[in-house]
Amino acid sequence: MTLMKHILSRRAFTSLAGAAVFATMMPMTSFAQDVTIPIIVKDTTSFYWQIVLAGARAAGKDLGVKVPELGAQSESDINGQISILENAVAGAPAAVVISPTEFKALGKPIDEAAKSVPIIGIDSGADSKAFTSFLTTDNTQGGRIAADGLAAAIKEATGKEEGEIAIITSLPGVGSLDQRHNGFMEQIAAKYPGLKVVADKYADGQATTGLNMMTDLITANPNLVGVFASNLIMAQGVGQAIAENKLGDKIKVIGFDSDEKTVGFLKEGVLAGLVVQDPYRMGYDGIKTALAASKKEKVEANVDTGANLVTKANMTDPKIDALLNPKVN
Repeated sequence: MTLMKHILSRRAFTSLAGAAVFATMMPMTSFAQDVTIPIIVKDTTSFYWQIVLAGARAAGKDLGVKVPELGAQSESDINGQISILENAVAGAPAAVVISPTEFKALGKPIDEAAKSVPIIGIDSGADSKAFTSFLTTDNTQGGRIAADGLAAAIKEATGKEEGEIAIITSLPGVGSLDQRHNGFMEQIAAKYPGLKVVADKYADGQATTGLNMMTDLITANPNLVGVFASNLIMAQGVGQAIAENKLGDKIKVIGFDSDEKTVGFLKEGVLAGLVVQDPYRMGYDGIKTALAASKKEKVEANVDTGANLVTKANMTDPKIDALLNPKVN
């Protein structure tokens, strides 16, 4: 019996040693495979947010993290996003990545969520100081870029930086849109005294509203020479109005963000330019930062993900082409 016990002990030791060796050979991503980091966007139907989700999806694959893709059906569904955030936190994830739909309304829900998990903000801010990290375009600078682009387009068409212009903002109270608006207005006032803002409109987040607003502006302001449409949805609606009225040569439009429709408008001369962000990077780096934060690693409090003015002249440049044609699958 003593010999049998000795043999069994050696077998047990050999099995344990083999298991230890196998454990050391396992990928270092084994920790991350048990990690869930939801990403909550403003609107799952918009091409812009699909690019954000594609970046997050790629990060999840690369890092071995589960990334539930969450969001409402419209950027105006503020209560819907709050409920999605509360439900996501209730699932005890490692962290949450979110782009708040509305600055003030999401402040307290984010404060509350941050008591349980690290919250990483992307794209738009909220009335909260509880973000572990915040990754976004410098939207104020984006507004300045739009102002410079509009002034240049008007000068190219008319020979001078003068005339009546308008701005159409998709929704009131959205941090990123307010910053673009402010940056645009400040730049116009500081650099282009010959450009007069005759209309400052807020819509309801619907492209058809942007179309109707632009149609009304065309009728009410026959001397209009330029428009800034401050997000993708408004650029779609405004561009459609310009196309239907064949006014691309007379009224120069700068949009914000891009999709197949607005890039088509740019190629056709319906739009004079697009200020393009890097939403893929926001999604990818948002998940990467959230994973680091969940492991108590130090992360940057604020990260500028950049913006570029795209025109018909530079849209084939490799850097610009990569922004216009991101991988969404």
